[in-house]
Amino acid sequence: MFKSIRWRIAFPYILLLVITVVVFQVYLTGFIRQLYINNLEETLLAKADLVAYSLKVAPGILEDQEDLDALVLDWSNKLDARITVITLDGTVLGESHEDQTIMENHRDRPEVIAALEEGAGTSLRFSQTIGADMLYASVPVVMDGSEVGVARVALALEEIDARLFKLRENITIGTILAALLIILIAGWLSWRELRPLRELTTVARRMAEGEFEGRLYISTPGNSEIETLATALDNMAQQQRSQINDLQAERSKLSAVLLQMTDGVLIVDDQGHVVLINPAGENLFETSAPEAIGRSLVHVLRHHQFVELWRQCRETAEEQVITLELPQKKKFIQGIASPLGESLPGHSLLLFQDFTDVRRLETIRRDFISNISHELRTPLASLKALAETLYDSALDDPPTARRFLQRMEVEVDTLVHMVAELLELSRIESGRVPLQLQETDPCLLLQQAGDRLKLQAERADLLMQVSCPEGLPVVLADPPRLEQVLVNLVHNAIKFTPAGGEIELSCQLGNKDFVQFVIKDTGVGIPRDDLPRVFERFYKADRARADGGTGLGLAISRHLVEAHGGSIWVESVEGEGSTFYLTIPIADKS
Repeated sequence: MFKSIRWRIAFPYILLLVITVVVFQVYLTGFIRQLYINNLEETLLAKADLVAYSLKVAPGILEDQEDLDALVLDWSNKLDARITVITLDGTVLGESHEDQTIMENHRDRPEVIAALEEGAGTSLRFSQTIGADMLYASVPVVMDGSEVGVARVALALEEIDARLFKLRENITIGTILAALLIILIAGWLSWRELRPLRELTTVARRMAEGEFEGRLYISTPGNSEIETLATALDNMAQQQRSQINDLQAERSKLSAVLLQMTDGVLIVDDQGHVVLINPAGENLFETSAPEAIGRSLVHVLRHHQFVELWRQCRETAEEQVITLELPQKKKFIQGIASPLGESLPGHSLLLFQDFTDVRRLETIRRDFISNISHELRTPLASLKALAETLYDSALDDPPTARRFLQRMEVEVDTLVHMVAELLELSRIESGRVPLQLQETDPCLLLQQAGDRLKLQAERADLLMQVSCPEGLPVVLADPPRLEQVLVNLVHNAIKFTPAGGEIELSCQLGNKDFVQFVIKDTGVGIPRDDLPRVFERFYKADRARADGGTGLGLAISRHLVEAHGGSIWVESVEGEGSTFYLTIPIADKS
């Protein structure tokens, strides 16, 4: 209950009022008690006067014990009080409630002393004889003009205490009722006065939950402070809504950029814990945002060179760059660490760029230059040697000159063939060779390619088999171009299969959308490291270089197959043979 501001405001006032009432009750009870005692003293003194007067008008009563006891007992019954007659020396002559013969001397009693000295005396004290608080009133007994003793009237305070208890009970009940009434009134007043604050609290709670729509209209007559607070809160809500909209727009832009970036981005705090990672970073380091955020950079990156890059950036407060090869993933990664400065003090931005394709293209370009230089150098060197020999001595020998010219023609044909293939590959890659697609029987294409090279296979002492199941669907292809691909693959199989080997040509339904062609040989195979690059221009394994060829046939084949919407790949084990696969889409019959 006391968590509510309503009761925190009302409770002090209720407590103060209750304390006031209790203090008043205590004071009033004491005042009334004292008033009762004062009135009772006067009454007891009057009763004591009556007893003294009755003794005065009864001559010889003090010498007759029986008459005295009867008189004392009679007055005790009439006055409903304890009556005691005491001599001047303190001896008790008469007592209405106790045996006077065993009572001690009363000469030192305060009320007796006061009565003899002042003519009347009262005293409130605990009576050892009765065992209770008593109020005593004493007056002197005068006979024949002289004091002969003291008449004392006493009354127990039990009656006064009983009346005072009843009074306290009534006052307590009144206090409780008043306190309850006060609580109700205070609660209602505080509820009414704090209603605007409750409305403001509700609005503030909605604002905390992100609801900033609408404005506040709180009317609080006579409470200008709350009206001012409501206005300020409303203005704050409008500003917060505007700022949040701006932040959400900026965050959306940043999220869109981070999501679309192909480079991995991480933000790391000064303790080396990841606070942000984008999807590219998750893919690059094979993790996820929930697993990475909050963990150390060592656990996320798992490469000490990148961790050292971040440490150098943090220590120098300068941008650091490193390029690292990841052999397990066969990737080249460039890492850039930049301090974020005042934007995020102590934080660093780590950018990881995948340079694998760039390195691969550089390697391809370098190999292309090397390969084409090698391919051109051999025929050109041969032509130069033949020309020099012909110029120096063979011109005078017609048969020899004719033989040299024939050799030169072969070398020129090789160069012309290479240039033609380069131009063909360039046109295919640039899309300047449109395909004449039509429905084509895949078995017919495979059979025609086998027939064209059957004689060549027999000369190489190779067994060639062509198998094609019946009922294969037709494919959508350019027959001459697709036959060119199959011929290239079969020609390679013949060239790299030793005598006595076998070559198998087959096709089958790959799935409901493609027909798969398979050219399998038992030749020398392709080294494992060369497999990913056999379809590159001019790329040839060392074993292939000795057997000639331009190294463009597989590159042309790949581009033609991809132009058909299919795919081509190879599986090979060095020394056991190779199997080339290519898929061509089935013609749509709908």
